[in-house]
Amino acid sequence: MPLHRRQLLGLFGGLPFAAVPGVLRAAGRRITDSAGRAVAVPDRVTKVFPAGPPASIFLYMMAPDLLAGWSRVLRGKERAGIAETYHGLPEIGRLTGRGGSANLETVMVMKPDLILDYGSVKPTYISLADRVQAQTGIPYALIDGRFDNIAKSFLTLGDLIGRPERGRACAAKAQTIIDGLAAARAAIPTADRPRVYYGRGADGLQTGAKGAINVELLGHAGAVNVADQAGEGGLTKVSLEQILGWDPDVVLTTDPNFFDLIWTHDVWKTLPAVKAGRVYLSPTVPWGWFDRPPSANRLIGLHWLLAVLYPDRFLQGLADRARDFYSFFYHLDLDADRLAMILGPGSHPGNPRKP
Repeated sequence: MPLHRRQLLGLFGGLPFAAVPGVLRAAGRRITDSAGRAVAVPDRVTKVFPAGPPASIFLYMMAPDLLAGWSRVLRGKERAGIAETYHGLPEIGRLTGRGGSANLETVMVMKPDLILDYGSVKPTYISLADRVQAQTGIPYALIDGRFDNIAKSFLTLGDLIGRPERGRACAAKAQTIIDGLAAARAAIPTADRPRVYYGRGADGLQTGAKGAINVELLGHAGAVNVADQAGEGGLTKVSLEQILGWDPDVVLTTDPNFFDLIWTHDVWKTLPAVKAGRVYLSPTVPWGWFDRPPSANRLIGLHWLLAVLYPDRFLQGLADRARDFYSFFYHLDLDADRLAMILGPGSHPGNPRKP
């Protein structure tokens, strides 16, 4: 039965380490994680329990054979973006994030050598990591998930799992992507940089306020997040009246229901961005390119974002870059049909629902 994070900690509270099945493996190395914690890990790591979806993705990109399982079972089209060898990994739940739950028996029976979290390294997550590690005896490492830190985080993970060469290769690849796109972005005149609204959910009225990790890519693409005017923080709910007042040049979404709605809704369709066909649906196979979850999958998302914001400059090279990214990071070679399915109907300007 899945257990919530609080239940998980409560069940272990008060148990001596000797009574906990996970305690105990001799730890041969001490590695400093992104939170500055010294984590003792075995000399040989053969299995890693990802604490949530961002960690699952990051580990899959680095060393998929070490995955203890997926935070949730793969759904529908997601399988089309993942090497078939890993389709059948079990669902193991999650320790972090909204609705955090984990099957306690699964965690303990699997006896992972390491629990890995990727994302925020704020005190809340450090506290959780310390408590779970102390109560289970399983090393628990935190890795910084900020976009700017992706290359460094690959190096840290390489050290943690004893695969520094793969860590260096992934870090170099990621840094090449980031640096190359930064140079291209710098050449875009300020006057050409669009004002963008990012709509989440079926009604499109949830968005990322200033500083939210969910809209981090907008700054890297030289775009302006119109929802900065809603204040600072994470995800927030806004009104259609606010969006009309902001009058964005471009609307982005990861929700196909909202992408269908916006073309015909009595109010949404009055936005100049909609009339101009500048509404884009981010690919989501196997994971969101722009957001959801905010892990290293956003590396290819930055390519995509530049392509839709500045199609004259970047759209032509998108397909080749996607193939290269999937081959190197997702261990999958894409043919033309599969790539077209992944890119979907929302990667080009214009209303794809219009006959």
